[in-house]
Amino acid sequence: MTPILDIGEMVISTDKKDYLFRPSFINMTRIGEPKQIVNAYGQLNGTEVQELITRAVMSYSVIPDWLIKAISKPTYGRNILQTAMIVMQACCDNDCSEIIGEWKSGKRGIVYKNGKMPIADIIVIARELFTHGIIGKAKIRKLQRNEGKSEFSDKFMAIDYISSARAHFGMNRDEAEQLTMTEFQMMLRAKYPDEKGFTKEEYDNIMKQDDKRNDELISGKRRLVSRKRG
Repeated sequence: MTPILDIGEMVISTDKKDYLFRPSFINMTRIGEPKQIVNAYGQLNGTEVQELITRAVMSYSVIPDWLIKAISKPTYGRNILQTAMIVMQACCDNDCSEIIGEWKSGKRGIVYKNGKMPIADIIVIARELFTHGIIGKAKIRKLQRNEGKSEFSDKFMAIDYISSARAHFGMNRDEAEQLTMTEFQMMLRAKYPDEKGFTKEEYDNIMKQDDKRNDELISGKRRLVSRKRG
């Protein structure tokens, strides 16, 4: 079992089994509904806590002690761990509780029973899988005309990307469902390498050079037409 790391695949092995994790479009749908997927990504990457801090600073100009204490409570860590476990399990076709642990009923309520992997590693790996699954890590050329457009959405519509992959690459549904976002981006880049237009950085650089040339013409440092000596 050889994973393709560049597109987000991972293999984690124990003495009993090899577990393949693939953050494919279809596996992202196992996390929940389109809005739940985006909310889970935000929670796993600290968006919920950051929003609380931002609102507090706007209201009080400082972070109140009560908020610091609330954020430090285990409930926040538990929510992040739960989300990370959901993501890892969604990306694996086999039950991976041996690795990620599980929640069990105990005398003190629902408690977490550790797996073979440390909690910190579960969260880091889940973030990596999630990013390859819904954001992508391939560099895509973005044209200047599109750079001012907002790309935020509160839903992740996996079916849109699956349908797009079928249309662009002639794939059947099963093949398209197994793509990760990173792999999808890499395929688009390979098929459309020379899309015309400037990126914002390229456009700004050209305009800067043009302004410099005009300034030199005005100041006399540059001639519009060079004179040849006879």
